[in-house]
Amino acid sequence: MERMAFYKKLNKSFIEGKWVEGNGHRLLPNTNPYNGETFVTFQLANEQDVDRAYKSAKQAQGEWMKVNPYQKRTVLEKALTYIEEHEEEITEIIIKELGGTRLKAAFEIGLVINILKEAATYPLRMEGRILPSPVDGKENRLYRKPVGVVGVISPFNFPFFLSMKSVAPAIGAGNGVVLKPHEHSPITGGTLIAEIFDQAGLPKGLLNVVVTDIEEIGDAFIEHSIPTIISFTGSTAVGKHIGQKAIQHFKKPILELGGNSAFIILDDADLDYAVEAATFSRFTHQGQICMSANRILVHSSLYEDFKQKYKAKVSSLKVGDPSDPETVIGPVINEKQAKGLETLINKGIKEGAVPLLKGKIEGNVVHPTILTDVTPAMCVAQEELFGPVVTVMPFNTDAEAISMANDTTFGLSGAVHTSNIDRGVQFAQNIETGMIHVNDITINDEPIVAFGGEKHSGIGRLNGQWSLEEFTTMKWVSVNYKQRTFPY
Repeated sequence: MERMAFYKKLNKSFIEGKWVEGNGHRLLPNTNPYNGETFVTFQLANEQDVDRAYKSAKQAQGEWMKVNPYQKRTVLEKALTYIEEHEEEITEIIIKELGGTRLKAAFEIGLVINILKEAATYPLRMEGRILPSPVDGKENRLYRKPVGVVGVISPFNFPFFLSMKSVAPAIGAGNGVVLKPHEHSPITGGTLIAEIFDQAGLPKGLLNVVVTDIEEIGDAFIEHSIPTIISFTGSTAVGKHIGQKAIQHFKKPILELGGNSAFIILDDADLDYAVEAATFSRFTHQGQICMSANRILVHSSLYEDFKQKYKAKVSSLKVGDPSDPETVIGPVINEKQAKGLETLINKGIKEGAVPLLKGKIEGNVVHPTILTDVTPAMCVAQEELFGPVVTVMPFNTDAEAISMANDTTFGLSGAVHTSNIDRGVQFAQNIETGMIHVNDITINDEPIVAFGGEKHSGIGRLNGQWSLEEFTTMKWVSVNYKQRTFPY
């Protein structure tokens, strides 16, 4: 009963430090993607609610700037403690709202804990510099300052982490925040985070969460005059629109977008290990991760063996109810996603892909599909497959593999497997991607390492010093210790 109450009280927006019903015209049912159960309902926020949220964040941020950095750090540490003490309740929300498995929940909560630990260091890292001047008697001081207010828009796949990835560093750097979670993850990506920081003692009004959708607010969240940064994680198509709107209104966009990652197995790779890594890289959280391996490129000498071993491994994964601790693959987020995957699979087969394994679709549960003999021009090789569907492609030379890996508009992550580390690193340097991993999985995110993509996979870098730089600005204050001589 206590756990039920935990998520049931999180069905309102959080504005000006209060739990409030939105003033929009529609209700948002929050449904379990596995069984279709509506477990809470939200009254959507409207433009007036967004305006109140931004004004609240701006006013509270002025006070937050005056708070001692050690006190700020304590608030972030208390948020971390709250998560650790409520891990089971948070796990149940991830299962119920996202269709995430217990394995996925543990993985996501671990990522959140790590990013909070890093963000808790930011208040003590707001360092400036003193630089010399060519003018005699003059000193140049650079002060690191918060940007003011940050607008954060998060996705549905890893919403707890991908919201916190911007929210916690922005707060740690001294900013106010307004968060708009995805309408399919309003609790995990939004109101849960408001509850955590509220319980941790964050000043009222500094963090606001508006549960709404585009039909209610249009572009008001991006175009509002107060935020100076819009941090968005989601699809490339939506990110393109958000980036354009942000720049039109002189706001900096930080965009973490889609991927089409290649997992490359060279001729000297440990094949059994590569099969394990390729399975995790594709099927974790049903393949609904921007870094998931969409394309597996295998040297022709290993191609047939790989297919046999990979099919056996993937076929062994338990599919179904995400609340079952043994389940590896649960439901995708909604019926639209399931039907979209079915359409892509059928189109790929029509274009010539050979199904090594063709999974059935039961409601939102999509069983694994492996498409082989895929060529780079096929739709399944060019589009992001946001689900438990993967393509396998043979190659003959390293040069051919590099060309195939780069034959995409995306450039987020990747992996290359080889017994020769130097060969792997040299190979990785030729892949047009923001991140690539030698003898590892494509899904990597660490709190102090630069995270971000190239090409259509995003703009900007997050984590560690890069998040600190993204969510702050440098102010130049010069001091002239004696009078200058002017030419007139």
